[in-house]
Amino acid sequence: MPSQQQQKASFVLTVALGSLVFVVVLCSAFIQTQLASRMWSWSMRDWIPLLIPYVGMTANAQEIDLGWYPPSSTSINNLTAVLKSQGVYGFVFNTSETPDEQYGTYNWCNMPHVRKSEYVKPADEYELKYVEVIQRHHKRTPYASNAFPVESYHWDCDDQGLYYYGRPFGSDSKQPAQGFWKGYISPINPYTPSGWIGACQFPQITSAGLDDSWVHGQDLYGVYHDLLGFLPGRDEDWRAKVAYRVTQNVITSQVAGMLINGMWQTTDSIPLTIQGAGVDSLEPQYSCSVGSDLFDDIKSSSNAAWQNHLDAAVDLYSMLDNISGVSPDDSGFHASFDHYFDNLSARQCHAKPLPCKLENGANSTTCVDQATADAVYRMGQWEYSQIYRDASDSLAASSTTYGVWIAELSAHLRDVVAEKQGLSYFHNVAHDGSVSRLLSILQVDVMVWPGMGSEVVFEMYKQNGDAPVSPEPQVEGTNGSGFFVRVLFGGQPLKSSNPSLGLLDMVPAETLLAYFNGLVGTDASLVVGKCNGTISV
Repeated sequence: MPSQQQQKASFVLTVALGSLVFVVVLCSAFIQTQLASRMWSWSMRDWIPLLIPYVGMTANAQEIDLGWYPPSSTSINNLTAVLKSQGVYGFVFNTSETPDEQYGTYNWCNMPHVRKSEYVKPADEYELKYVEVIQRHHKRTPYASNAFPVESYHWDCDDQGLYYYGRPFGSDSKQPAQGFWKGYISPINPYTPSGWIGACQFPQITSAGLDDSWVHGQDLYGVYHDLLGFLPGRDEDWRAKVAYRVTQNVITSQVAGMLINGMWQTTDSIPLTIQGAGVDSLEPQYSCSVGSDLFDDIKSSSNAAWQNHLDAAVDLYSMLDNISGVSPDDSGFHASFDHYFDNLSARQCHAKPLPCKLENGANSTTCVDQATADAVYRMGQWEYSQIYRDASDSLAASSTTYGVWIAELSAHLRDVVAEKQGLSYFHNVAHDGSVSRLLSILQVDVMVWPGMGSEVVFEMYKQNGDAPVSPEPQVEGTNGSGFFVRVLFGGQPLKSSNPSLGLLDMVPAETLLAYFNGLVGTDASLVVGKCNGTISV
């Protein structure tokens, strides 16, 4: 496979050669017109806008750098530091509460998001026109696949209900009861599940995670209505201006319901848009063999950095396996630290004890201590940085497997510029894999594992008044629109390692759209070909 720099050079050369052929064909017609009318004084660059539909890029495509750039070197992605450090860089893993004076600190249990108290308003010359949010769901029980063979205590969720029922539209007389699932253990059923036992689903958003979801919604309303006056009031027709989207995984709907109530204080029926199973772009679920293979390669022995970290983790794995009862041959637990990370962090976020080794069905004194849990958390952070940023193929892997959602976002932004976007606010509730791919595509300068409730916000502004219009290249008819985008991660402007993006704080919309279009094509026109291998990544 050619290097990223070779691919970039090939891209530029292909555009240049294709454009040259196209220009030669057009030149004869141009010359005849020039001789006939003598009304215009054209130069070669006047033809370049005509090439935009042909190459699917900006006028100065070469100026938008589509190359992969490594993140900054920090303790997070330095394996030596990971192995020798104590703690987890000041990160929080044991509570959803972050003191106000420390807000912005990485909190796995409840990541920082936009709030009035920390929000920085742009200069008055910028008028907010559109907001799109994508977030990870809030904290939950662990996945069943991440449980130990035998767990030492039950996990019950009797302090909430998961409501599942259908409701017909247009019939006032025939309405459903508000049925919810109540888990129980049958004294008769001889079959018991391995791993977690209790009244919860594994996973489900816990009552504490539902509380965090509600506060998240309240804080968003506090910024975009109370502080900025952008969103309608709760007593106005807000439903015509906002939309919410979820994935096929029900935990995203559990979050959305609480978040909407936190924003709008309503218990009315609100549509949650959802794409079909197997093709959903938000999770994502659509098939992309090239992207999947690239991710598999990053997490394989062919990647020396990945293999080195697994080799260095032998003693840590041995200690964990001894306590958990997980077989050393269990590929799920030993391909990465994902399973151990989820198992231990979910306990700590819900103030449950770290596990101990079971002997004769009872807890022994051999337990996972905090230092061991911290070592797992450091390894997990390193893995996510390696998968989504440090590996040179991470950009191609993410832009193929998440390219459709990127194209959907781009279409929303273009509609704002064209004054065709009826919505003011679009909110996506998704997963860590969703947010990680987005951060990978944006080439975030310091990659972390997106914790519970992690949020990326795209704010679209119009520059008003006598302020100068951006000199950036035009994109798809925006005509020097004067629109700018601010991207917030954890409530602060996101810094990209890519020089064309840099600090994403009032970046010309043309620049961001050109970058997205170069990777995935307008309306995802490049995604299928890149995913099936007919277009080079």
